[in-house]
Amino acid sequence: MNGSLRHARRAPQAAPDWPRRGGRRLADMVTVVALRREGRRLARVAAVVTSRRESRRRAALAAAVTSIMALTAPAVPAVAAATTPAAASRAATARAAALPAAVPAPPPGWSTVFSDDFNGPAHTAPSSSWQYDTGPGSSFGTGEIETMTNSTNNGYLDGNGNLNLTALNQGGSWTSSRIQTTSANVGAPAGGQLEVTASIQQPSPASGLGYWPAFWMLGPGQWPENGEIDIMEDVNALSEHSGTVHCGTFPGGPCNEPNGIGSGLQSCSGCQNGYHTYTMILNRTNTANESITFYLDGNQYFSVAESQVGTSTWQAAFDHNLSIIFDLAMGGGYPNGVCGCTTPTSATSSGGTMSVAYVAAYATTSSTGGGGGGGQIVGYGGLCVDVRSASTANFTPVQIYTCNGTAAQRWTVVQAGSTLHALGKCMDINGGGTANGTTVDLYDCNNTAAQVFIPPSNGSLYNPQSGRCLDDTGWSTTPGTQLQIWDCTGNANQHWSLP
Repeated sequence: MNGSLRHARRAPQAAPDWPRRGGRRLADMVTVVALRREGRRLARVAAVVTSRRESRRRAALAAAVTSIMALTAPAVPAVAAATTPAAASRAATARAAALPAAVPAPPPGWSTVFSDDFNGPAHTAPSSSWQYDTGPGSSFGTGEIETMTNSTNNGYLDGNGNLNLTALNQGGSWTSSRIQTTSANVGAPAGGQLEVTASIQQPSPASGLGYWPAFWMLGPGQWPENGEIDIMEDVNALSEHSGTVHCGTFPGGPCNEPNGIGSGLQSCSGCQNGYHTYTMILNRTNTANESITFYLDGNQYFSVAESQVGTSTWQAAFDHNLSIIFDLAMGGGYPNGVCGCTTPTSATSSGGTMSVAYVAAYATTSSTGGGGGGGQIVGYGGLCVDVRSASTANFTPVQIYTCNGTAAQRWTVVQAGSTLHALGKCMDINGGGTANGTTVDLYDCNNTAAQVFIPPSNGSLYNPQSGRCLDDTGWSTTPGTQLQIWDCTGNANQHWSLP
């Protein structure tokens, strides 16, 4: 395992950028084995379970961490500085020691798809776009030791247009805050681009061992296949930052999980003393090689391309909507590995605060269509995907039927090219099921993993949560046969021509 990690650091040893995954209400199975005779460097394994219908199928990996020591690894050099038009148009708003700013307007050719300037009375919760993710840090599988609360002592508006996340030590027990959007609400349209950016001042405690602020994104479904983009992380109040993506399988896989593919810690001068912009652009304009690029104050420092992980892995991870998350963790694999110690220590200062002036997501218009007025999805035998009897009731079967051009067969590809809408509702896997033969129906659109159908280049419609494809049951050519999910085979009964 030595030399396999990608994270640059100040000390001679490097640490994994541990996944910051969600899904705290899931049961997990953990096995920990010793790797070397001193008991250093433990491996982590975990299994993943899916959630119940009431939470609408939020599933994610959670693995326990019991002991982490620093591992040696070569430093990853920063990408030569570059600037995109979208990022450059906003770079001047967040240089060193800059004041908090309002949400910038989108540049020409882009539109704002989500934003929050965190205006509101002091010591109140953020807007209804957000929810607190609460519970013990141990449930996240990253080794962090705080308890995440919904208290406005930990996560609150400061009354001056900022969101503050504050870590507090109360008699040796740490509390902090983690908030995320209430749904997976932003994604790059097929053939277009998505930019997600925030103006953040990192915590600046007197003694910062164990502080782990983060600004990141997470897809619905099973981690790490569902995709994670860590736009900003720093540890131990070093005034540094890193950008990382997670995808594929755990452990190992094309994204080297649980470490991910990342920049390593980079210098971030003044980032604890002023607001700076941390930005990610997911670029889908080159359909043969999509990319994710990271920026600090509009200057590119790291990029990951689809070709590095493979098309199917990339599409499952990033060609759909993701949620936005801010959190301030204490302790865990990343800060422990960087310092070669256990954090936080008795000397770690209480009250360090991560302050967010704004967050925004901007998107370009798709260059390859998708959306519009919708159209027919044609499958095996020339039959069309159809909502039975044109009913808008939840759980109405989605079936194959003779193509007739009615509204029951008019499907629109929306939500970053990964959900299918008809009659004002979404194609949905019944009960959030993942087993072969689970039926497909119509249901209220809710941005859950059961409604994600990614169109790979082979013509199938792939659901990442189940790892299965939309399937014409039994190769049927009988109108009225309800569709199901099944192991992806590439056969003709899983080929769909989209509008």
